[in-house]
Amino acid sequence: MAISRAGVVDFGGEGPPILLLHGLMGRATTWWSTARWLAGYGHVVGLDAAGHGRGSTDGPWHTERFVEDAAELLRELDEGPAIVIGHSMGGLHGWVLAATHPDLVRAVVVEDMAPDQRGRTVDDWRGYFDSWPVPFRSLAHVRDFFGSTGDYFIECVVERDDGYYLLADLENLYEIAAEWGRRDYWSFVDGIKCPLLVIEAEHTAMPPEQQSALAARAPGGGTHLIVRGAGHVVHESNPLEYRGAVEAFLADVLGR
Repeated sequence: MAISRAGVVDFGGEGPPILLLHGLMGRATTWWSTARWLAGYGHVVGLDAAGHGRGSTDGPWHTERFVEDAAELLRELDEGPAIVIGHSMGGLHGWVLAATHPDLVRAVVVEDMAPDQRGRTVDDWRGYFDSWPVPFRSLAHVRDFFGSTGDYFIECVVERDDGYYLLADLENLYEIAAEWGRRDYWSFVDGIKCPLLVIEAEHTAMPPEQQSALAARAPGGGTHLIVRGAGHVVHESNPLEYRGAVEAFLADVLGR
């Protein structure tokens, strides 16, 4: 069934549900290019996480809340267990969703996210974000500033009278990311009973060797791939390699 409500983007397609979960600071529309070819494999739907895009502007800002929002959407779709594809924060939410709602998830793709980042803080991020030339003067300015991820970030800004600003509230984002520095998510990895594909960027900022361990530890069977030359947003920086890996995984999951 088609879904039409704030915070949900229906990318079309027919067949099994495919749920796209974006990363911190992103929104569902950042998946546009990927969703176009995924629509050949099923009904593709993207969700704006709370605090992002057109999602809810109210907290709480913890992992279980985001997971329950995704579970609610899949129940509303009522099309059977979904293939869940998540980038960074969305990857975390995807595997926690699979662990806590196994009836709703058929398979999971995790793009560049690690289970244990305890001890990390958002202080370095604050300095980096403060250095941005906000407001950006135009969408071309946004694209130029972010380089290879420029197309991603032009989806994440909104125009105001004096230029373009990030859609999400940075203080909310800091709170979301701060949780990752206080807890680990290995217990949820132990609950993933469905097939798992972990795609790691060569130039990842995640703790070393955790993503390979994530794939190896998942009880449902996991595959780990490092995409050479890729930055954190693999599906934007190396789209062909990303697509090849995901299509091979989908072919196996769907028996094509």
